[in-house]
Amino acid sequence: MAKKNICLVVAYDGTDFHGFQRQTNAASIQACIEQGLSAIFQSPITIYGAARTDAGVHARGQVVNFYGEGSIPTEKIPYAMKGYLPTEIAVLSAREMPEHFSVRHDNVGKHYRYTIDNNRMHDPFALRYAWFIRKPLDREAMKEGAAILLGTHDFSAFEGQNTTPMNPVKTMYSITFHDRGHLLDIDVVGDGFLYHMVRNIAGGLVDIGLHRITPDRFRDILEGGDRTKLGATAPAQGLCLETVFYDEKELELRIKSLEN
Repeated sequence: MAKKNICLVVAYDGTDFHGFQRQTNAASIQACIEQGLSAIFQSPITIYGAARTDAGVHARGQVVNFYGEGSIPTEKIPYAMKGYLPTEIAVLSAREMPEHFSVRHDNVGKHYRYTIDNNRMHDPFALRYAWFIRKPLDREAMKEGAAILLGTHDFSAFEGQNTTPMNPVKTMYSITFHDRGHLLDIDVVGDGFLYHMVRNIAGGLVDIGLHRITPDRFRDILEGGDRTKLGATAPAQGLCLETVFYDEKELELRIKSLEN
């Protein structure tokens, strides 16, 4: 029996994990999923993730693929995995893909959401999923800053430290703001992202919103490519990987829905 290339969509609360990627001495999303799949398929399974989310970062739509050989019907994998995963991780769907499909190389874009709790007092129920900022944020100034990032740029100034070298040129398709009561969502859609890039974008936009820097200064930092000129990285808990796209039309529909 030939091994199938199986693709899973996975959701997780990343609070208590040291990121997606397998670690030698710390809990990771990858290790939990691999242990469950290895038990179901009764052979060692290695998964490949579309995004290496950091410690504390969440996902509603992480995508992974693996090669497995077994009798379990693909569509039953999400239910079978429930018995092997902690409640913080759920396999939402499973489907068989062509042999050469790669979650990492075949995606056409990603949607991340960064959530801020902007209120006089923190919401205890948002602490795991939002960055609490007491002072009011100037939304219009933040929108002006976000517009500077749209299109194709060298995002070296927004790259985290200790990262493996990647091409810093990325294209941002859409950056939009949505209020949900005292919560502010910053939705970022692009063709790819550097390590810590969305958290650094969020941190920079908050600095604009608090009038610590001007949009013009923000533009200078982007064009200068020097990470040390940008302020602090926004904390991990506000970030969620919403969707990884493998279809241009689905990507375009998401951008339209966010911008309307």
